[in-house]
Amino acid sequence: MPEVMFQGPDGRLEARYHHAKQPGAPIALVLHPHPLHGGTMNNRVVYTLYGVFQRLGFSVMRVNLRGVGKSQGRYDGGVGELADAAGALDWMQAINPNSGPVWVAGYQWGAWLGMQLLMRRPEVRGFISVTPPANHLDFGFLAPCPQSGLIVQGGRDEIVPEPAVAKLVAKLNSQKGIRIDYRVFEDCDHFFVDHCDRLAEAAEEHLTLALGRDERLKLAAD
Repeated sequence: MPEVMFQGPDGRLEARYHHAKQPGAPIALVLHPHPLHGGTMNNRVVYTLYGVFQRLGFSVMRVNLRGVGKSQGRYDGGVGELADAAGALDWMQAINPNSGPVWVAGYQWGAWLGMQLLMRRPEVRGFISVTPPANHLDFGFLAPCPQSGLIVQGGRDEIVPEPAVAKLVAKLNSQKGIRIDYRVFEDCDHFFVDHCDRLAEAAEEHLTLALGRDERLKLAAD
């Protein structure tokens, strides 16, 4: 997983990027938790999701947003970081001009950013959000949500209580054409200690089904 540095909106950004061997492979971007609470691209959940996308044949990136690690710039309350995420997606699309489906994934604060990116980039076909902080941040922008996806939550999460996430899931599932695959790990806390293998299994299962559905729709259209 080679290190890459590329120009973002407010300076150079540090990332790890895996380039798929197969032409036209799908691409994915994985976003880290809140930088003021120690969130980086090396977080265990971010690393786990990155590995799932890699194993399934994606070109995939995990990136340190501005002010984190070797990335230039300063924390910007999510506004600049969303621009960084869009810049990372631009970089991947530039070197994968004929890519397949685009996915975004994120953990905690990164889930919030990823779902904002979903709203702004119509080419994004699905998402994986782990512990979206529905009790701390406003997800009202998902009206309507443009794509279905996977949300994973710990049942023993004391930072983002499960009922807050269940309420968000219910609102999304009430929207026409949207189906949220909601997985609750009952004995799991906010940090997914000893639960990353289960997370990887859930993500791989969801992606395999979603990619198979996309391929069937493509064949039908042809």
